[in-house]
Amino acid sequence: MLQTIFLYLVTYVQVMFLRSLVMAEILDVSVSQRKLKGRSFPQDCVECEHRKEIGVIVTHTNGVSGSAHLHSVKSNDLSAAWVWQKPDHVRGYQGVESFFQEGVEHTKERELLHSDGKQSAEKQTLNGKISIDPVKLKHHILAMQELREKSRNLQVSQLVEKNNEIEAKMKARAIARSKNLKIPVKGKYGIWRKDNGYTRADSTLKLMRDQIIMGEVYASIAKSKNENKLYGMIMTRIKDSREAIKRATLDAELQPRAPERAKELGRILSVAKEKFYDCFLVARKLRAMVQSTEQTNNAEKAKATFLTQLAAKTLPKPIHCLSLQLSNDYYLQGYAKEKTLNLDRLENPSLFHYAIFSDNVLATAVVVNSTVSHVKEPEKHVFHVVTDKLNFAAMKMWFHVNSPALETTEVKDYYFKAGHPSTMSDGDDSLKYRNPKYLSMLNHLRFYLPEVYPKLDKILFLDDDIVVQKDLTPLWSVNLQGMVNGAVETCKESFHRFHTYLNFSDILIKQNFDPNACGWAYGMNIFDLKEWKKRNITGIYHRWQSLKADRMLWKLGSLPPGLITFYNLTYPLDRSWHVLGLGYDGEVNSTEIENAGVVHYNGNYKPWLELAFPHYKGYWSKYVNFANPYLQLCNNGEI
Repeated sequence: MLQTIFLYLVTYVQVMFLRSLVMAEILDVSVSQRKLKGRSFPQDCVECEHRKEIGVIVTHTNGVSGSAHLHSVKSNDLSAAWVWQKPDHVRGYQGVESFFQEGVEHTKERELLHSDGKQSAEKQTLNGKISIDPVKLKHHILAMQELREKSRNLQVSQLVEKNNEIEAKMKARAIARSKNLKIPVKGKYGIWRKDNGYTRADSTLKLMRDQIIMGEVYASIAKSKNENKLYGMIMTRIKDSREAIKRATLDAELQPRAPERAKELGRILSVAKEKFYDCFLVARKLRAMVQSTEQTNNAEKAKATFLTQLAAKTLPKPIHCLSLQLSNDYYLQGYAKEKTLNLDRLENPSLFHYAIFSDNVLATAVVVNSTVSHVKEPEKHVFHVVTDKLNFAAMKMWFHVNSPALETTEVKDYYFKAGHPSTMSDGDDSLKYRNPKYLSMLNHLRFYLPEVYPKLDKILFLDDDIVVQKDLTPLWSVNLQGMVNGAVETCKESFHRFHTYLNFSDILIKQNFDPNACGWAYGMNIFDLKEWKKRNITGIYHRWQSLKADRMLWKLGSLPPGLITFYNLTYPLDRSWHVLGLGYDGEVNSTEIENAGVVHYNGNYKPWLELAFPHYKGYWSKYVNFANPYLQLCNNGEI
């Protein structure tokens, strides 16, 4: 039984070995045929008149045994990749001879390599079976694997070497190209390098400020350790350094003895460092100083915000003086008794009507002057100036004296009665705003335009902090497509959407409005008063005012109720008509400003305040007549 099993096992090994030999023969034939591809042989040429089908002698080498084999192939069976040359071409014969010689040499090498394996193989039996020693067969297989591994390693090394050569050539070409490039040197960037030739304009100033900080740290440590003498010396040097700095922002602005003060403070700091240096203690002191500085900084920011708001709400002294002088002359010179208004023109819907709501005489004058200077037919433009009772006389006097050609400039004063916002009265109890900007009825009178101007069809509303730079007449020809309000949308920035102004945590706001709806700008709006009456816009405004409890539905101001009142009733105008931000953004695009029909100083930095951005003031001040006697009397160079 065991002999039978062993016989089957030997037979199986022999069969597998013969199978591997056959596969190797097939593999080597295909490899040798690929090697022959493209070689030239002296065969029947294409140009010959009598071409014949001829045989081609092909040789290949057995990859396992190393023996060479020859066989014949018909020329018609060859692929199109073979190249035929003339029969008398000498190189063809040389190619055959050299290729045959290579096959013979390769066969000899294989025979030498595998001679041991062949000698150790068992003789072939008469029935065709091969008897092979398994141990020697294993050695033979390992030898073949080692040979193939060496061949692969050789190929890999050749590829790596070739790749290195190509990479070296590429680097050489890149270096050659870089030498021809002209790259400007912008400067030396390592400020800590000794060979850096760049010197900061405030290097000494920065050093002295850093010394003062470290001086305060070591002074605090010295005081805590009862080193009063050293503490006094450090504080004296700090005081001297601060006097040398004062308000300097550059080294050139320092006091002449500043470098000497810096050296003195540096010497005393060296002494303190040698005596008290403790990394943990110094870090703790610096951390405490940072925290204290942050608290001081936050307090200063809050103070600055309060003062900015206060300055924005307060008229400068020259403008207040102007209003007083105009009011005084209005009553003393008898202008209060004159009535020169042309009511027919004031109510003529075929003319171009403007509504300006303001308590600032000079700002209103700039709006009117800038508008008139760009229109083609000034006589067709009517300005309705609405102000409060305090500034009514000043407004009347200014336009009577300075704009006699504008006979259609009407000035009205309006007040609301509690519970009846559309009637005139002194005071107001229904609106609870305390900020003067929001308490002013002028900011809410814009919601009653059809009642103020009952005979007009369209009117252009203008804020008093705008400057007109183009003819606005084409706005009356804009088709609002059934909308009430024509305005420029401000949704270019995300913070100008509805969620910024309305309280969407309230269910009433959440159910009626889209938080991502686009906001729009007050300041230059064309209103269709016919459509206004048809849709009862004033009634919508009243309804939301009654729903609002303790101002929790929206933020302060007239824009949030405007967004609610004209929701889905606003037609977007081209953005070039109205450019905003000159009162809070110091980086508005200058090209947009130059091309704008109206520029708007919305924000706290009004052009008549010292807070204003200097590079924006020119757009406003060029429409101020500084030669005016009233301005010269009150100005004193302050506006």
